[in-house]
Amino acid sequence: MGLRAAVLGASGGIGAALVAQLATDPAIERVYAGSRRGGTAGGPVQPFRFDLRDAGSIAAAATQIGKEGAVDLVFVATGMLHRAGGPAPEKSFRAIDGAAMAELFQVNAIGPAVIARHFLPLLARDRRAVFAALSARVGSIADNRLGGWHSYRASKAALNMLIANFAIELRRTHPQAIVAALHPGTVDTGLSAPFQRGVPVARLFSPETSARHLRKVLDALRPEDSGGLFAWDGERLPY
Repeated sequence: MGLRAAVLGASGGIGAALVAQLATDPAIERVYAGSRRGGTAGGPVQPFRFDLRDAGSIAAAATQIGKEGAVDLVFVATGMLHRAGGPAPEKSFRAIDGAAMAELFQVNAIGPAVIARHFLPLLARDRRAVFAALSARVGSIADNRLGGWHSYRASKAALNMLIANFAIELRRTHPQAIVAALHPGTVDTGLSAPFQRGVPVARLFSPETSARHLRKVLDALRPEDSGGLFAWDGERLPY
């Protein structure tokens, strides 16, 4: 029997690239591709609908997928830096907007936490299984040298803490499982488009390149790495 993967956020740049790559991997039997709109099934790809802000839709998706058996990979590819037309990432504490901050926490921390609540139980118990979520280097407290971007940094730091918590808890029931937060680098998507100035060409990744890097990182992780934050090149980043 082949491996089964679920990608939540499959309509985004990295999520879509990851689904496409998994779909051509002969080791993969099924790819569940979750997005707000769903999609058309084809080959090993089985689309499903979910809304990151709707816990009921996440629970329903997990229930449906779970009926078909355990899952070997759950990849949360959702995230938000700021809303187009809304407040830009803060350069000062004077720019903090409570509503904008709450929205980033909802998307970057609460949403993935609800996904974990319903999808972690689907991970295979008798073999290696991975739950991974897109995070960011700027969510590292120890690595913070510049400040600013308060809402984004804080929401990603919260996600990193959740990943660490989930890893501790999951060891009790899934000893071979790995829970990890991933920094994809600067990826050429709508999320990063306004902030690409000064990024070296060699460090501005296409979604396809980023997805390939992240898959290599995931393939190299071991159970003792569970709970960590890892960069696209495999470097373990401090919290």
